[in-house]
Amino acid sequence: MEKMEITLNINDKSREVTVHPNETLLDVLREKLDMIGAKESCGEGVCGSCTVQMDGKPVRSCLTLAVEARGAKIKTVEGLADGEELSDLQQSFIDHGAVQCGFCTPGMLMSADALLNENHNPDEKAIRKALAGNICRCTGYAKIVQAVAHAAEPGDHCSDCKS
Repeated sequence: MEKMEITLNINDKSREVTVHPNETLLDVLREKLDMIGAKESCGEGVCGSCTVQMDGKPVRSCLTLAVEARGAKIKTVEGLADGEELSDLQQSFIDHGAVQCGFCTPGMLMSADALLNENHNPDEKAIRKALAGNICRCTGYAKIVQAVAHAAEPGDHCSDCKS
């Protein structure tokens, strides 16, 4: 198969990369761009560990061809923080003990971020629905839901957070 040069918009930066037409976005991110936040677990789009956002919507990068991402705005977990400063959502995951082994965390964060960008005040049902495509083997769902709900609240109010 012939390789092709494509330009991807990842975390607001234009990145040129040479890919095979059948190469997944996940493989390009991890192997060619050294962006290892998205994880590969199932390789079938079931677990959610490879979730990134494409035009603001969560997508499974293990099922998305890199060539399909041309012209789209891609956001990865690396794009959540502002330099060394974590996003409110990332900090909430830490404060609420929502990070256990960490393998599902990037996908959970990307799904939650997409939800919060669309719905600034989601209820528990909306949070659980947004996270439904992400599997946590450590069964940390309650803390993850709490962390997302807390991140949606305005202001600095972490008296109930884990120290």
